[in-house]
Amino acid sequence: MSSTLTIEFVHLQIPLEDILKATDNFSDKNIIGKGGFGNVYKGKLKNPSDKWIKIGARRLDRRRGQGDVEFWTEVSVLSSLKHKNIVSMIGFCDENGEKIIIHQRYPKGSLNLHLTNTKITGSQRLKIIEGITSAITYLHNIPGESYHVIHRNINSSTILLDENWVPKLSGFELSIKHPKDRKDQVYICEPIGTKGYIDPETHITGGVTHKSDVYAMGVVIFEIILCWRFY
Repeated sequence: MSSTLTIEFVHLQIPLEDILKATDNFSDKNIIGKGGFGNVYKGKLKNPSDKWIKIGARRLDRRRGQGDVEFWTEVSVLSSLKHKNIVSMIGFCDENGEKIIIHQRYPKGSLNLHLTNTKITGSQRLKIIEGITSAITYLHNIPGESYHVIHRNINSSTILLDENWVPKLSGFELSIKHPKDRKDQVYICEPIGTKGYIDPETHITGGVTHKSDVYAMGVVIFEIILCWRFY
């Protein structure tokens, strides 16, 4: 990482020692999620006010093919986003070969775990849809910024739920910052993401636009409604 980036994010750095204590040395019993980036571990950290906060620590697993670019992409993007339906980043660790992103822990886990949960009412499902739609709208038109963010990996696994079933969009390691004045222009890149959620247009155009996120969200809405209808 360049010295400029180091200075920009220095306030977000968390010592590895603190994270090891918080997660009981990355104990298997503390794994609360698994994804393309690596495992997510639950734990507790003290904030600057000396109060304990519940965290989720996403630990990069290089065996899964991702690395520095994805890690710093997520740090850069998440640290600049402020929205009630986007995960709250607490900090990161880049020490002794470890790359870890720490965010607030959301007790109900990811949406994909609850799609067939019959206890979630139709009203709650609609609020989940509204929340993620609001987050995506924000990403595509961030107030006061000259760029917008294309998430590229919206799916039911990257949507987390808090204790009140409020959705929080996560998984920004594949995201792209794209100038607002080129919003409708294709950003040339490799079609990547989760199978079934990738806009077929990316294979035709060779890249993505903000509409790629809209397509993926459409798939998520279909899942939420279909599972509500048949379970």
